[in-house]
Amino acid sequence: MEKKSLSQQTAERLYTMIVVERRFGPGDKLPNELEWSAELRVSRATLREAVRTLAARGVLEVRRGKGTFVSGQVEEIGDFGFSGLDQVKGRLRDLFELRRVFEPQVARLACHRASEGEMEEILRRGAEVERCIRAGEDRTRADREFHAAIVRSTHNEFMMRLMPLISEAVAAAITSGGHTEQLAEDTLRDHALLMDFLRKRDESGCEHAMAIHMHHSMDVMGLEE
Repeated sequence: MEKKSLSQQTAERLYTMIVVERRFGPGDKLPNELEWSAELRVSRATLREAVRTLAARGVLEVRRGKGTFVSGQVEEIGDFGFSGLDQVKGRLRDLFELRRVFEPQVARLACHRASEGEMEEILRRGAEVERCIRAGEDRTRADREFHAAIVRSTHNEFMMRLMPLISEAVAAAITSGGHTEQLAEDTLRDHALLMDFLRKRDESGCEHAMAIHMHHSMDVMGLEE
């Protein structure tokens, strides 16, 4: 069995405190980060990663400037595979297999079809992902918007209908735990290559750059078979 990362273990501990031990109810505000990390005996970085994992699953809500709160719907939420993490990993593999088949061709088509304004937006979104990584900020939204901008620029209705799945895969990768630093490093390098080909309108280059990015992501998360 694959060893759980510290952030995954911390997410499970928080989940147990909230759902099983009922130390906090729906709508309750959690202690501040300093107190919480001291009680759990983990770093603040590990705590933040665990909180992101639970927020992505709807257990917690992070309200900018106000703190972290237990979701009002927490009692309606299931186990999320904390007792069966292989199921979570299997779902993530399925999502990334879809991305690996789908997104390289999307990148190629976007390179061909994007208007000048759409290309400017793609590059701007990509620059925002880089800024978030270098600033140590959560890049989930920026990364989702970058990939969504690429999909939109294909002008293909059915490809655009797949955007929710792509967004789910992006968010799941960032919040899955245990691979954050390596994924961030790979994203910086891979996106830089992809954006260079986009600027040049190099369709073949875009396709291969996106395929490389998908391979790196799956490899780091242990999703390759």
